[in-house]
Parts: sequence; structure tokens; C-alpha cells
Amino acid sequence: MAKTKKKAEPKETPPVDKPWQFQPGNQFWKFRTKHGANKIFSDPVLLWEECVKYFEWCEDHPLLEEKVFHAAGDITRTNCTKLRAMTIQGLCFYLRISDETWANYRKDKDLFGVIREAEQVIYDQKFTGAAADLLNPTIIARELGLADKKDITLSVHEQDLEELA
Repeated sequence: MAKTKKKAEPKETPPVDKPWQFQPGNQFWKFRTKHGANKIFSDPVLLWEECVKYFEWCEDHPLLEEKVFHAAGDITRTNCTKLRAMTIQGLCFYLRISDETWANYRKDKDLFGVIREAEQVIYDQKFTGAAADLLNPTIIARELGLADKKDITLSVHEQDLEELA
């Protein structure tokens, strides 16, 4: 018994119940001159100026640590300033862009130089701050990829196992 193929009947398109939906067959999107949003920073000079503002903000707004001293029966409290570590995430927040946007800017030939310089400034500030013990050296070493890594490899041979038995 041979099966006969039925022709696929065109499906009825459901009525559009949301005003923002395109009508079936609408190809208005083809008329766009560009796709995606505009870059927030397309000018490298403007991006560098904003990065410098972030660096200055970090210097002008150190972290405060309350210290308590006890001398001659008197308790004294005082605030000491601590170096605020610059970060790429902090810079992105300051610039009002996402980490992904920063990564995309790194791929842009016009912005790459500024991105590289900003990252070098942040790296140097963290490194020198940790070297001077103004920042936690252990945390900064991990952040910068400078942590000591030890690779311990143990190989056991059958002959060694037989000797132990």
C-alpha cells in the first residue's frame, strides 16, 4: 500500500494581538541603514579623557579606615586614608559601559591604544600599591596573575607499588 504525500496546507497566521508586533510578511527591518546601537565612545581622545577622570576620582576619593587608639586612659578615634585600587570593572562602571563593551572596544583598531594605556595605568597602580604595602599584596598578585603557582606531579610506577606491598 503506497502512501501518498499530502500537500502542506498553508497555516493561517494568527492575528496580531500586540500592537508592537510586525504584521506577517513585514520586511521593514531591511530598510535600516545600520544595525545595533551607537558606540558610547567612538573618539579615542574622549575615551582617554574620561579614563583620566576615573583615575583622578580614585585618587581624590581614597578609602577611609577608622583606627582606634588607647593612650593614658583616653580612647581616640581617627580616620586614615587608604589607597583605592583602580579596576577595569570600576572604570567600566564610571564610564557607564559594560565589561563586554570594554572587551569589544579592545578589538576596535581606533580605540585599542587607549584601552591598552588605561589597562597599563591600572596594572601599574595595583602593582606599585601592593609593592609599597598600600594594597593587599596577596589579593593584587592574584588579580594581576602574579601568584606563585606550584605544579606538583607525582608519578607512581607498578614496580614501586610492588616494593611497597
